[in-house]
This record gives sequence, structure tokens and C-alpha cells, in this order.
Amino acid sequence: MELFNFSRRLSSVVRIGKTPLGGEHPIRIQSMANVSTMDTEAAVAQAIRMTEAGAAYVRFTAQGEREAGNLERIRKELNQRGYETPLIADIHFNAGAADVAARKVEKVRINPGNYAPTPELMRRRFTGLLHICRENHTAIRIGVNHGSLSERIMNTYGDTPEGMVASCMEFLGICGEEDFTDVVVSVKASNTVVMVKTLRLLVAEMERKGMNYPLHLGLTEAGDGEDGRIKSAVGIGALLADGIGDTIRVSLSEEPEKEIPVARTLVRYIKEREGHAPIDALPAPGYDHLAMERRISRRIGGMGGGQPPVVLSAETLSSYPAVRFVSITFDNLTDELIRRLSGDEAPVVVVLSSKHRNPLGEMRAAIHRLMAAGCDLPLILRRDYKENDSESLILKASADFGALLLDGFGDGLMMTNEGSATIDTTNLLYGILQATRLHITRTEYISCPGCGRTLYDLQTTIARVKAATSHLKGLKIGIMGCIVNGPGEMADADYGYVGAGQGKISLYKGRQCILKGIPESKAVECLVQLIKNNGDWKDIRIP
Repeated sequence: MELFNFSRRLSSVVRIGKTPLGGEHPIRIQSMANVSTMDTEAAVAQAIRMTEAGAAYVRFTAQGEREAGNLERIRKELNQRGYETPLIADIHFNAGAADVAARKVEKVRINPGNYAPTPELMRRRFTGLLHICRENHTAIRIGVNHGSLSERIMNTYGDTPEGMVASCMEFLGICGEEDFTDVVVSVKASNTVVMVKTLRLLVAEMERKGMNYPLHLGLTEAGDGEDGRIKSAVGIGALLADGIGDTIRVSLSEEPEKEIPVARTLVRYIKEREGHAPIDALPAPGYDHLAMERRISRRIGGMGGGQPPVVLSAETLSSYPAVRFVSITFDNLTDELIRRLSGDEAPVVVVLSSKHRNPLGEMRAAIHRLMAAGCDLPLILRRDYKENDSESLILKASADFGALLLDGFGDGLMMTNEGSATIDTTNLLYGILQATRLHITRTEYISCPGCGRTLYDLQTTIARVKAATSHLKGLKIGIMGCIVNGPGEMADADYGYVGAGQGKISLYKGRQCILKGIPESKAVECLVQLIKNNGDWKDIRIP
């Protein structure tokens, strides 16, 4: 992979109705319905809203063969209204539903973690599905989720990126044996670190095996509001900036059509880097982009030395009177300057910025030059924007800083904005640090976007849970619509709130279900009491 100069990974082309994916086609944006697949009228109306917002594909859950069959009615109704947007059936536990859906819609997504209980049955069922898809010109997405790896994969690899890659490659191997090429791949997690590392490992493994299938990017549960946008831009933006990704879905706990503008802004921002002025740089000796290990720096003034990254502003710099902050760019970072900085008697902290059209590439190049010279001074990452739109500013800053932080670079963050967008930049930067799991300063909510399986009002519930718990110190709380991904995707959450049936909720501590089938009206109250009973009811302290 090219670290410094942006170029998009060239993938194979997959036929998906009249909207092909991969190759030199544009990065496609998609979303997923959250209405019942059996409610044809509501499903059609929502699909139209998503399409008119810019979705290239629309996905529906198909829990069983009945729901899979009704996709034909939705398809026909959309066609009659002049909408030919390809439909995708989302399948989890029911292989029979996949077989039905493959005859009705343009693409079927299956989850290897729960598609079949044994390798033998999996191979038989999956081979049969490939034959149906070939006959009907239907594409397949192999969609591995961090929270639903099979027991067999878990026993061998544990809950790891390597396990997710192994699960995916097993199914891709069968596709190769069957010479089935209309395949899209995704490996998703709610944790941005796991997501990015897994995709990088998967791309490396596919290249090793001579595979170039197109990739679908997304987090399983990003949440809502500003935090959901930050988390999405950190994970998806980092991969797009590496040239990885052919289609994206931003999973927000909001109406599906609201996901589309977020995705479009991200894609547009990264696309601006195409054809940029070349960056002449070399990786530091021994550097492994796949390892994502944090750069080692000395500790100066509470910065560096393995401490959580700090958030700085022009005003707070004066609170470090014993520290000399030196601003640098890639262009002025000579060997002589590095020697002077490293040998300076006064404690020095480096502030790195870039005005290049590919700021990630140029800032990476400067950091690699520092590492190659053995310079271990703390490093503050600085970005300066001229944004008038608040959402655009949030997404761009999250993508820029997030990519570098996930690489392992940065002992602190600093940003300015000369445009009219008005946001709390300090809060934004702490949100980015939280999304990269480098500095936990607030309650984190791992909430799914909802789908036809969700049996309660997700958005209202999230608001109620946040109102009751957002003041707590550094807890992670999962809010899941159903059992499919719930316990797994919130595996690293401290507490979980999971839909268990119509009007019923189950509460978890970690992976363990503590209370089952609680009436929804009492569930938030019970969650609060569960947190208190376990001694985790502690007020948050923002630095």
C-alpha cells in the first residue's frame, strides 16, 4: 500500500443490477431500511427517500423466507414507480431465506458467523446459494461482523481481526473454487481500531492470494448525533484515505436517509486528493503499517511518553511555560532541523501541520522522517480549516486526525477554523480521541442504526438512556435493536440494552445477560440500577 501518495485500490467489477460496483466506478453509497420488510408500502416509501437522498443501493432485512419473498413485491412496486435502485437482502441465521432472496433481488448479504453451524453444512449451503445467484445474476456480499464470529473461528482465533479475516477468506475460497466473481466483501466492527486493522489485514491477505474483490466499508454501530459522525468519519475516512473502499454505509441511529449526506461528504473530501502533487518520502525502517502500534516518544510537560494524547489550543499553549513548541511542516523538516530540535536544551514539543491537498500523506511523510532520524520528541497534530458547515468540519477533522491516530501517531491534537461553522472544537477533539480509543473522557454509546428486526423505538430509547447516563465517567453502553448482533457487537461495552421481543428488553453486563424480558417501560430504570449495583455510577470528569 502507498502510504504517502493517494491512489484508489483497483478492485474487480461486480454486477449489481444496473449499478455495477468496483473497478473505476464511483464509490457507491448505500443505506438500510429500518421498517418492517413485510410492510410493503412503508418499505417502498423509505426506499424512495433513500434513493432520492443519493443511495445507490437499498438494503432490507430478511429474517425468514416470508420476508425474503416479500422483497419481490417491494421490487415490483419500486419498478412501477420508476425506481430501479438495486435491492439487497440482509440474511443472518436463515440460509433458506438467502436462497429465496437470491431469486428476488439484485444482491444478497450473508453473515459467515451464523450462516451454518458446521463447515460441511456451510459449504453445501453456500455452494447451493452460489448456483442460485449465478442463474439469477445476483451478487453476494460476504459480510463478517466482529460480534458474530462462529464458535469454530472463536475457538481458533479468539475475538480478533485475524479471526475475522480467516472467516472471510474461508468463504472467498469457496467462491474461487466455484468461479463465482460477483462478490463484495465487508468486515465490520463497532470499534474503529478493530475495523481499520481488520480491513488492512484483509486487503494484504487478498493481495497475497491474488484476489481483488471490491470492499464495503462501515462500522456496525456508530451511534447518533455528533458522536456517530465522528466515529464513522474516523473509521471509514481512514480506510478511504488509504485508497480502500468501493461502497460505504454510515450506520447512524437515525433515519436511513440522514446517513447519505454524511457518506457523500466523506467520499467527496477524500476524492479531492486525486491527482495531488507527489509527496517524495520513504517509510521509516522497520515500520509496519498493519501493526498500528503507537509511536514511542519521550515525555515532556505531560505530553508523550505513552500518556493519553492531550487537546491544545492557542490559549492553552501558555499553560506550558517550560515547554518550547516548534511548528514544522514536511517541507521545512530537514535533517539539520531535526538535530537542532533533538539537541535543544529547552524541552521541545513538535507541532506538525500541512496545507497539502493530501494532508494525511504529507503529515505521514514528516512523521516517518522524524522516526527514521530517531527523533522521539512529542508530536502535536495540527489542522487548520475554513469550513462554514459544522457537519463538514466534524467529518473532515475526524477523518484527518483519526487516520493518523489509528496509525499510532500523535501525542496531542490542535485545530482552528476560520470559517463560520460554530462548534466546540475542544469537545470535537476529545470525541476523536475517544473514537480512536486513546483517551476515554465520556460515556460511549454503541448503538445500532436499527432495521426491520428492531422491535422498539430506537431513537427515543437512545435519548432516554443518554439522558439517564451521559454524566457517567467513561462507561461504554450498548443499545441494540435485536439479538442478531447485540451481545457480540457490544462485547467490549460495560453494559448492554438489547431488544428481546415486542416491548421486551434484556440487560447485559459485558457479555452476560443479567435481566431478561424486562418491560420496555421499566428498562432504563433497571439499567440505571444495574450500573449502581455494580459500583459504576461515577460522574464524568472532562479534562
